[in-house]
Amino acid sequence: MGRPSSSTSGARGGRSIGSPWRTHSSARVVKRCQDVPGQELFQYLDPDGQRQTVDSSDVNDYLREISGQDFTAKDFRTGAGTVAAAWALQEFEESDSEAQAKRNVVQSVEKVAATLGNTPAVCRKCYVHPAILDAYMEGSTLGALRRRAGKMAESLGGLEPEEAAVLALLQHRLSLEARARARG
Repeated sequence: MGRPSSSTSGARGGRSIGSPWRTHSSARVVKRCQDVPGQELFQYLDPDGQRQTVDSSDVNDYLREISGQDFTAKDFRTGAGTVAAAWALQEFEESDSEAQAKRNVVQSVEKVAATLGNTPAVCRKCYVHPAILDAYMEGSTLGALRRRAGKMAESLGGLEPEEAAVLALLQHRLSLEARARARG
């Protein structure tokens, strides 16, 4: 494939979004991907002026090829949604009631859903790891992990500090769950 000079991508609701290809990073392409084989994601004009399409199976095949793992665009979207939800929750003051904490979770999920272009229900069900929301409802925050996140990010091959903090929180929660299961 030659370097496209312009592109259009399908947005939710059948809308088309046109933009210069050079301004899009791979993360923006992945953000628009859906894990539905064959769904047309965008089109571009090749050097000969012919319209070419890229669908989700093309993107997912490419991700599997370069990673050597069974990753799809949905995995990246879920990771981005989870990190965004964790950091959206950090914007709130500590809540003094369960009702306020629930409202904060709803507002955070709404913010992430708007970013991802989904409904809040789809976002919460498919793109935000439930352990992040559970941790917040239980009063855990990423504050303590934030201090370690910079060092962790360096040792984890280029993760952003926010990503490293979320990864540490998820690993910690998985460890706690495993110990609880082992006890009985």
